[in-house]
Amino acid sequence: MDAFFASAEQLTRPTLRERPVLVGGLGPRAVVAGASYQARVHGARSAMPMGQARRLCPNAVVLPPRGALYKALSERVMGVLAEASPVLEPVSIDEAFLEPPALAGADAVEVERFAARLRADVRGATGMPASVGAGSGKQLAKIASELAKPDGLRVVAPAEQRDVLAALPVRALSGIGPVSDAALAKLGIRTVGELAAMDTRELNGLLGTAIGTELHRLAHGVDDRPVAPRGAAKQISAETTFETDLTAMAAVHEAVARITGSAHRRLLASGRAARTVTVKIRSAAFTTVTRSETAAAGSTDLAALTAVAQRLARNAVPEDGVRLIGVSLAGLVDDPPPALFDAAFHGDAGPAPQPEAVDVEAPVAVDEPRPWRPGDDVHHAEHGHGWVQGAGHGRVTVRFETRSTGPGRARTLPADDGRLTRADPLASLA
Repeated sequence: MDAFFASAEQLTRPTLRERPVLVGGLGPRAVVAGASYQARVHGARSAMPMGQARRLCPNAVVLPPRGALYKALSERVMGVLAEASPVLEPVSIDEAFLEPPALAGADAVEVERFAARLRADVRGATGMPASVGAGSGKQLAKIASELAKPDGLRVVAPAEQRDVLAALPVRALSGIGPVSDAALAKLGIRTVGELAAMDTRELNGLLGTAIGTELHRLAHGVDDRPVAPRGAAKQISAETTFETDLTAMAAVHEAVARITGSAHRRLLASGRAARTVTVKIRSAAFTTVTRSETAAAGSTDLAALTAVAQRLARNAVPEDGVRLIGVSLAGLVDDPPPALFDAAFHGDAGPAPQPEAVDVEAPVAVDEPRPWRPGDDVHHAEHGHGWVQGAGHGRVTVRFETRSTGPGRARTLPADDGRLTRADPLASLA
């Protein structure tokens, strides 16, 4: 999928369809989760600090991620792909490899017809653009899809694959990161063609036998890695980077409870239980410490999992403040009775201690509703579904539109308008 998160925002918020869009947080440590192609022409890109991206593209609309929307669209995409091929390997929420048995032995023209139908079916199911690449192996298919972007199609026939590969930078090959790239650059190796011409022994001596041999094969277009469904995730995790460092233990406990709650919701959705709780804490000086604890049996009990995570955090908090906290749940097993976990971690001395932090489902200020924020999905009794463009001084500006309405009208309303309520992001797909 092309610029998936940003494209999803442009799809459901038609006013943004030709405008630069950045998806991510607004805090000083936020990063870009997605950038539209209109923003990329200015140099903004995913994983870039949001502050840097906004300086490069000051006219961009910045929106918070809407995970539920992206998940729903991803399911539609994967459904189309599963119908097209029984051999499907999802790589991420917006990317997958296919190896359709019907294309075994097919020529490039037949493959191109198949890929064109696939792109049309994805657009029909989602309304979003997709780029498809095809080649003799996963590496070439991936490269071809990158060459096809945005919203394109590229088939690399066997007869041309060596020429296509030769001109590409070595970073185009999977398995070459910054360290390997720098090591090859010292030898004057900057393209895949130059890497392919290296003596295998020299390459193995530089990068190691296993990596060197594999990269040499890929540089020659030899890729026999199978396309296969991925197994279930081995762990479920969540983490948060804080806008300001946490220095009080109470704040750390509250954050751990909230993050554990986020991971716990995904654990429940997976239908499994966790035996191992791991807490990762990164200090203001970027020092990272992890602590883990494993029980004999798994649990889905939020109170017990949170208590373990908070106990681990107490022993890992640095003196100079906490920049990031992550909680992962691993050792995943089929869901057992939660009492087994309590007994495994706390013995027979009675019930597990309750979390020391506030209830993760309750806001800190329970008597005050959360203020309107840009990007919030809302519904108005008169004007229908919309999204918040701005708020302040007792007023809120809402753009009322969905996927099917076309660009909608913006209206400024009192922030306490009783007819304005929060809405499900999925309603914007209507």
